[in-house]
Amino acid sequence: MQRPPPEDYSLKETNPHIGGRKVTGDKFTTTYDLVEQMLYLYVRVVKAKDLPGKDVTGSCDPYVEVKLGNYKGTTRHFEKKPNPEWNQVFAFSKDRLQASVLEVTVKDKDFVKDDFIGRVLFDLNEVPKRVPPDSPLAPQWYRLEDRKGDKVKGELMLAVWMGTQADEAFPEAWHSDAAAVSGTDALANVRSKVYLSPKLWYLRVNVIEAQDLQPSDKGRFPEVYVKATLGNQVLRTRISQSRTINPMWNEDLMFVAAEPFDEPLILSVEDRVGPNKDESLGRCAIPLQYVDRRLDHKVLNTRWFNLEKHVIVEGEKKKETKFASRIHMRICLEGGYHVLDESTHYSSDLRPTAKQLWKSSIGVLEVGILNATGLMPMKNKDGRGATDAYCVAKYGQKWVRTRTILDSFMPKWNEQYTWEVFDPCTVITIGVFDNCHLHGDKNGGGARDQKIGKVRIRLSTLETDRVYTHSYPLLVLHPTGVKKMGEIHLAVRFTCSSLLNMMHMYSLPLLPKMHYIHPLTVSQLDSLRHQATQIVSMRLSRAEPPLRKEVVEYMLDVGSHMWSMRRSKANFFRIMGVLGGLIAVAKWFDQICHWKNPITTVLIHILYLILVLYPELILPTIFLYLFLIGVWYFRWRPRNPPYMDTRLSHADSAHPDELDEEFDTFPTSRPSEIVRMRYDRLRSIAGRIQTVVGDLATQGERLQSLLSWRDPRATALFVIFCLIAAIVLYVTPFQVVALLAGFYTLRHPRFRHKLPSVPLNFFRRLPARTDCML
Repeated sequence: MQRPPPEDYSLKETNPHIGGRKVTGDKFTTTYDLVEQMLYLYVRVVKAKDLPGKDVTGSCDPYVEVKLGNYKGTTRHFEKKPNPEWNQVFAFSKDRLQASVLEVTVKDKDFVKDDFIGRVLFDLNEVPKRVPPDSPLAPQWYRLEDRKGDKVKGELMLAVWMGTQADEAFPEAWHSDAAAVSGTDALANVRSKVYLSPKLWYLRVNVIEAQDLQPSDKGRFPEVYVKATLGNQVLRTRISQSRTINPMWNEDLMFVAAEPFDEPLILSVEDRVGPNKDESLGRCAIPLQYVDRRLDHKVLNTRWFNLEKHVIVEGEKKKETKFASRIHMRICLEGGYHVLDESTHYSSDLRPTAKQLWKSSIGVLEVGILNATGLMPMKNKDGRGATDAYCVAKYGQKWVRTRTILDSFMPKWNEQYTWEVFDPCTVITIGVFDNCHLHGDKNGGGARDQKIGKVRIRLSTLETDRVYTHSYPLLVLHPTGVKKMGEIHLAVRFTCSSLLNMMHMYSLPLLPKMHYIHPLTVSQLDSLRHQATQIVSMRLSRAEPPLRKEVVEYMLDVGSHMWSMRRSKANFFRIMGVLGGLIAVAKWFDQICHWKNPITTVLIHILYLILVLYPELILPTIFLYLFLIGVWYFRWRPRNPPYMDTRLSHADSAHPDELDEEFDTFPTSRPSEIVRMRYDRLRSIAGRIQTVVGDLATQGERLQSLLSWRDPRATALFVIFCLIAAIVLYVTPFQVVALLAGFYTLRHPRFRHKLPSVPLNFFRRLPARTDCML
C-alpha cells in the first residue's frame, strides 16, 4: 500500500454557496449556477447632449467621471463635441461599496484644471436590481445639476442598476477591482475573454517530378532537390536519384496550415552545385485557398505547376519572361486527420479537421472558476510581494480567460463557462497565471506572465450530472523542488445529452480513421505537433488582449517530451506498479503450490478438478469471478476526480541535480564537467536498460531456436519430445493429462526438489543470438 500524500498536497472537497445543487426560484441559478453570486453596481454612461462650452473658444471637450467613495472611473474624452456618445459601462463590487451615493460628473478636459460642467447623484438604496434573463435596463435622460443642486444646461443619458456577474455588461465593464490599472491597452489585459484556436489542417505535398530544368552548368549531372516553405516551416526532399534535367522524387512533405490561409506555399527547385552552395532553378507560389481538400484516402488528381526563374539585374531581382520549366505535384489539405497540438495524453479534442466528419455532441461540460486561496507572492510591488492572478481554461478549440484580480492572494473570480463535449475520454486544463502586463509595456517587451500552477480533469472520470466542488492544490516543479503555489477552487459538472451515444463512443477508435488507414510516422507527428503549437501560440498572442506565448505553451505542455531523470524513474515505478498485480498473483500461486495454507490449496484442487472435468465451466467461472471482483470494488470507487500526485511523479523525492538537469535549456547551457557527469550517469542507466532489453530478446530467441536447428542436438531432442507428446496426448484423454499436469504443479513441498526443473534447464541451455553480437 502506498502511504497517503501529505495533507498539504491533497484534494479537498468543499461546500460553496452555489445554486447548482439545489432547485430554487432564483433565475440566477439557471444561468450561473456553479459559482457564488457576486453583486455589482453597474453604471452605463451612454451619451450627453446640449453641453455648454467652457473654454475661451466656447467649445467643450467632455468626459464623464463616475465616482463611488474612493473608486473613480472615467470615460474617454472627445475634442470639441457638445453631443458626445461614450456607451461605456462601469461596475463597482458590492463588497467594496464605500458610500451610499453614486456621483456621475461631466467635466471638460483642460490643460491646467478640468472644468466642472454638471453632475447627477443617485441614492444606492433606490437603485433597481436586475437579474438575467430579465431584459437590460433602458437608459434614461437626466438633467445635469451644479454642486448646489440647481439644474444647469445639458443632459446625460444613463442606466444604473444592481446586477450579478451573469450580466451581459460584465465582461466589457470597467471594474473597481482593477481601479489601479490605467490606459486602454492595460485595461484590456485585465478583462475576461473567450478565444478560439485557429482551425488547423495538415497540408500534404506529394512532389512527383520536374521537367526541363535548366542548370547553369550544362556539363555536370544536376543534384536536384525541392525545398518547400510555408510560413516558418521549411522541408526538403532528398536529392533525386535520376541525375538528369527531368528528375523524379515521388516524396510526401507534410505541413500544418491554419485558417485564414495568409501565406502561400512556396516551392523552389534547388541544384546542389557545391558543398554549401545551392542554385535555384525555379520557384512557384501556391495560395492555399485554391488547394483541394480531401476528407478520406481517395487519391486526388495531380497537377503541373510552372516554375518561375529570377535573375538579378543591377542588384534588383527581376522575373525572367522566358519559359523555365515545370513541376508535377499532388497537393491537398487533409480534412480527415485530427491535427495534434496538445500532448496526446491530455488531449481535449480528437475530432477531424473537416466539420462534415464530426459526430454529434454527447454532452456539455460546465466549469465554475470560484476562487483561489493561499497564492504565493509572484512579484515585487512597492517593496512588498504581490500577485495579480487570472485563470485560463482550455478545452477543444475554445480557450477562456477570467478577469485579473489585482493584488490579492485570495482572488475571487466566480466566472462560469460552458463547452460542448464530443468525446468523454478528453481532458480539460485550467491554469493560473500572474499578470505582468498591467501597465502596458513599461517593463519592456520582455515581461512574461508567471505560471502559478495548473489542474487537469479527465471527463471520463466524472459521474454525469454530479456537481464536483473541490479545492485543487496548484503544484509546480521548480529547480529547487516541488512547491505548492496555493489552491484553486472549482465547480465542475458534466451533463450527458445521450447516454447511448456516450456508451457507443467507447467502441470507436480514439483518433479519426485516417490516422489508422494512412498513419503518419512518430517523427512526423512530433515535428507536426511542434509546428501546430507554434502556430496556435503565435495566433493567440496576436489576439486582443493577447493570450501570451508562455501561457499557451504551458497549457499545451510544450517540452513535456524532453528527457528527465525524475520522469523516467516515475514511469519505471508506474510499470512496476502495473506488474505488481501480476507479481502478487504469481506469489499467491507459489504459496498455493508450496501448501503455505493447506485449506486454500485443497479448495484450489477441488475447483481445478471441477473445471477439468467440466471444461465448459472454465470461461463462465472466469467472467463470473471478474464480475464479482468488479461489484466488490464498487464500494471503494473513487469519489473525487484525480489530481496532481507528487508521490507518483517522484517530485517530492527528486535529487537537486536531477531537477537542475530537467530545467536545463536544450541544447544545454551548463558547464562541460557537469554535462560530462550527467552523460556518464545517463550511459550507466542506459546500460542497465540495454541489459534488460537484451535479456528479453534472449528469451525470445531461445524460443525461436527450439525449431531452428541452431543447436542440432537440442532441436533433435525437442522434435522427438514433440512426436512422443503427440502420440501420448492422442491416446490419453485430455482430462487425464490436464489433471496430472495440474496436480503435478500443485504437488506438496516434500515431493519438490530445490534445483530448477528439467524443462527450465533445457530452455536456459538453448542458444540465443548474443554470440553473434559484436
